[in-house]
Amino acid sequence: MLLYIHGFNSSPLSDKAVVTANYIRQHYPALQFEQPQLPTEPKKAMALLVEYCEQAKASAQPLMFIGSSLGGYFASYLAEKYGGKAVLVNPAVKPFELFEDFIGPQYNPYTDEHYQVLPEHKDDVAEFNTEVIRHPDRFFVMLQTGDEVLDYRQALHKYHCCEMLLEPNGDHSFVGYETHLARICQFLGLSDQ
Repeated sequence: MLLYIHGFNSSPLSDKAVVTANYIRQHYPALQFEQPQLPTEPKKAMALLVEYCEQAKASAQPLMFIGSSLGGYFASYLAEKYGGKAVLVNPAVKPFELFEDFIGPQYNPYTDEHYQVLPEHKDDVAEFNTEVIRHPDRFFVMLQTGDEVLDYRQALHKYHCCEMLLEPNGDHSFVGYETHLARICQFLGLSDQ
């Protein structure tokens, strides 16, 4: 099972998510590919992701993750807990440190949903922090130095022992992401299918 995990205030309708889904459908049609719309509350989002992981575990399916931004933060936690390989695209490293800026009303343009980020969501997100990467071989980290949302150096430091692609410039969306899909799938072990 390949689980694509979108970022904060995003959805399976984002450009990266759509490009990924189309690529997987075209090249690996037999692969179970899941791309859920995450609930806005962190604990509910993780509960949903854990359901998918438990389902894969119960059916003895290998687990793979692609996580973008906050989705990369969640993917780190899940790959360390359940195993499997994870590709992290401009991942959030300490999103709980940024939550002060987002507390209050929010609007998701993909889902047309209005919702609230509450102060307690900061602690909820912090629960899923993986301070130390114990299995660096599970991770391929894609960073662009021009990320205007997150400081790429935090991820560079945290994942220094992992396979990494560091590109100059770019932005938080990871410019040119679609050109790396073959390499992403190779890292996930899909090239043999």
